[in-house]
Amino acid sequence: MSTTFGKGHHLHLIDGSAFIFRAYHALPPLTRKSDGLPIGAVSGFCNMLQRYVETNTGPDAPTHVAVIFDKGSHTFRNDMYDQYKANREAMPEDLRPQIPLTRQATIAFNIACEEKEGFEADDIIATLAVQARTAGGRCTIISSDKDLMQLVGDGVEMLDAMKNKRIDRDGVFEKFGVYPDRVVDVQALAGDSVDNVPGAPGIGIKTAALLINEYGDLDALLERAGEIKQPKRRETLINHADQIRLSRRLVLLDENTPLDFTLDDLEVREPDADLLMPFLAEMEFRTLTKRIADQLGVTPPAIEDTPATAPDAPEVADIPFDKSGYSKVSTGAELQEWIDRIYERGYVAVDTETTGLNEMTADLVGISLCVEAGQACYIPLIHKAYRGDDLFGSDDLAEGQMPLNDALEMLKPMLEDPSILKIGQNMKYDAKIFAQVGIHVAPIDDTMLMSYAMHGGLHNHGMDALSDRYLGHTPIPIKPLLGSGKSAITFDKVPLEDAVPYAAEDADITLRLWQKFKPMLHRTQVTRVYETLERPLVPVLAQMERTGIKVDRDTLSRMSNAFSQSMAGLEDEIYEMVGRKFNVGSPKQLGEILFDEMGIEGGKKGKTGAYATGADVLEDLATEHELPRRILDWRQLSKLKSTYTDALQEHINPDTGRVHTSYSITGASTGRLASNSPNLQNIPIRTEEGRRIREAFVAEDGKTLVALDYSQIELRILAHIADIEALKQAFRDGQDIHAMTASEMFDVPMENMTPDIRRRAKAINFGVIYGISGFGLARNLRIPRSEAQGFIDRYFERFPGIRTYMDDTKAFAKEHGYVQTLFGRRIHTPNIAAKGPHAGFAARAAINAPIQGTAADVIRRAMVRMPDAIADLPAKMLLQVHDELLFEVEQGAEGALIKAARDVMEGAADPVVKLDVTLNVDAGQGPNWAVAH
Repeated sequence: MSTTFGKGHHLHLIDGSAFIFRAYHALPPLTRKSDGLPIGAVSGFCNMLQRYVETNTGPDAPTHVAVIFDKGSHTFRNDMYDQYKANREAMPEDLRPQIPLTRQATIAFNIACEEKEGFEADDIIATLAVQARTAGGRCTIISSDKDLMQLVGDGVEMLDAMKNKRIDRDGVFEKFGVYPDRVVDVQALAGDSVDNVPGAPGIGIKTAALLINEYGDLDALLERAGEIKQPKRRETLINHADQIRLSRRLVLLDENTPLDFTLDDLEVREPDADLLMPFLAEMEFRTLTKRIADQLGVTPPAIEDTPATAPDAPEVADIPFDKSGYSKVSTGAELQEWIDRIYERGYVAVDTETTGLNEMTADLVGISLCVEAGQACYIPLIHKAYRGDDLFGSDDLAEGQMPLNDALEMLKPMLEDPSILKIGQNMKYDAKIFAQVGIHVAPIDDTMLMSYAMHGGLHNHGMDALSDRYLGHTPIPIKPLLGSGKSAITFDKVPLEDAVPYAAEDADITLRLWQKFKPMLHRTQVTRVYETLERPLVPVLAQMERTGIKVDRDTLSRMSNAFSQSMAGLEDEIYEMVGRKFNVGSPKQLGEILFDEMGIEGGKKGKTGAYATGADVLEDLATEHELPRRILDWRQLSKLKSTYTDALQEHINPDTGRVHTSYSITGASTGRLASNSPNLQNIPIRTEEGRRIREAFVAEDGKTLVALDYSQIELRILAHIADIEALKQAFRDGQDIHAMTASEMFDVPMENMTPDIRRRAKAINFGVIYGISGFGLARNLRIPRSEAQGFIDRYFERFPGIRTYMDDTKAFAKEHGYVQTLFGRRIHTPNIAAKGPHAGFAARAAINAPIQGTAADVIRRAMVRMPDAIADLPAKMLLQVHDELLFEVEQGAEGALIKAARDVMEGAADPVVKLDVTLNVDAGQGPNWAVAH
């Protein structure tokens, strides 16, 4: 018999929506074998409920529990403010039919399932939490939703189940800068872009907390707003007082929601096999059904066999993460035991800890190894005898470490042994660190690249994100170990007792991800992509990055000075046009001059109250006004100076005299590489000043730079994919493709072609690849929008196959959730069904992705084959910039290099894809990159 809820009772309130969306985004799409019903979110939701039931035992276990859901999208807040939550994206189509199934799942697990028409789940949670507190009991809200933090205190706490982190009053203060009783005031000021709560324009969480702490509460602040010294802040609070008060009503939870049940109705009930087993069987969750049946001591119901290649969901390893399974290796005997285990197993997950992120300058601090989930070790090598209260630290090594050289000598044969697979997460980094100490790691597998091959476009592929998403485990964070800002330390200063569990866990996570991902490659049909385009690229890029390219500091300095002078000249012209001096680099001052003082039409103010003066705005104005043109010219020079001529000097390695960029293989969903630290792929080439930057990239004495560049590769791929016979024939005949397009579109004979007509056709050719609109083309050509749209319409009339390709690609993306390159790379399109402003962008991205992705795959294939092709030549590959490869070669061997590299690049698609058009490669050479290109 139930007793009335009161002292000693503990209520758990689970935020159902948080569980659902967490489950939906944590796993790849999954459908029921029998009828194709989407069930991925239901599978994840059931796994989360099962883990909840299993783990909530003991003296602090709940006595009462409920999962609370949102009943519908319209609540009393929409009656208050019709724009409330108006900008939220539509629910994914494959999630919609799963929502009612999650309610059924909750009931099947014998857990109370509650919702209320016209109210949000948060209001029900608030009402129940207050009732529990009033009755003298405790309440734990299982959610990380910041809107619920106003309830914390006096027996109510929150639990972020994903991070296993409890949120009390101090945790709320850490988030908002105020305690729970003032959270609503801060939210009313700061607003919420996700829920479309307007708040006070220009005031964020930090400023809001400062104001509330200074004035006590929101009412006092608004009453005394005239006392605030900052004019802008004062005006905002005075002018938007009603909007702020409305925002407070929107974020304040209703603690008196009318409910048709009581706390006593939420008493914890044991799972009932008669309820649960039929539901799990109906969903066809074979693994989960068997596991729960075993726990309940019943015979699992028969589920029609499904192929092993289509399991109900990738299961999280049953072995828990436990620091007690992590050990420190400090002697040769201990290390030998691990090496013996590695040879018995044939593979090992390996990770390095270093003093920094730059592989060319960082020192190796320690190495972690794992051959079995839950068991890993860390080999510290150069940790310092450092303590947190030691002001200056120490250069003495901490006790309990192997000598660096001894450890490397023992590990080198294994790390280089072709019979042992080395598994890493972002293995390129670790390979470069090992290369710095003379170890050439091979063969490798890379969990980051496996994820990228399977999930490109869905999410990022960093270890923390993958662990969270696919293992349900939040890794030990690095920030508390290293600190931040000026007081930050490097990993060699981290005490061993903290370093061991952190480092060993990284290897443990990596091994578990590998065990999960490796079989998934085949099921998702991307094994070839991973094995031919991702994994073999790692050693190629690592070598290129270590080689680097020579940059002449004097040339950069001269350019910097020249840019400064040109900027000063432009500033004088700008001041003369305006009639006074002002800060040319200030968007706010510029906006006031353009739209207030000069009265130019079209000015639009953003949330901060300042006019927008971005490049798109200025480019539109530049079609009619001289001042925006001069500003654009000034901005371009300023960017060239700050980003390249100044910053590149800081990136010259003092030991090599060269710049060593780092390539991100997973930098773009289409397969394009991204370059950073420094980014050498964004050096502009359309302007004379931008082209001059490349003059600073030079060959060493006695050597030459050689550049090989695919000619119009994306247009060629478009001609093949969209089957445009006129374009294919033009490429076969070696015609000027832009002149041919202009001739087709504008009925101008080739012999009468003018540069301006050709330029327009070129802009359309390349624009169509990127799904350009009439608006965008008008901006590019500086012509009226109607005229530009007319060009695009005529283009599709002359080449109808392109429109067909676009329509077919969008339809495929909407049906399957991804598009594909000719080589099988999947590029997921999660926003393809979005409504509103994002819809056009998602569609254009889906149309472009197979073209850009195929071009990216082609040059990847060329890069993978290149080292063998030029192995006998005195040459090295230095850079890849989208469709271009740059080499350094001894003088006299340029011709041999060009022939060998061109053969590889032009034949890169073979034998997997037979293109209907040839791939042509242009070559150039010279003492610097500008001449070679």
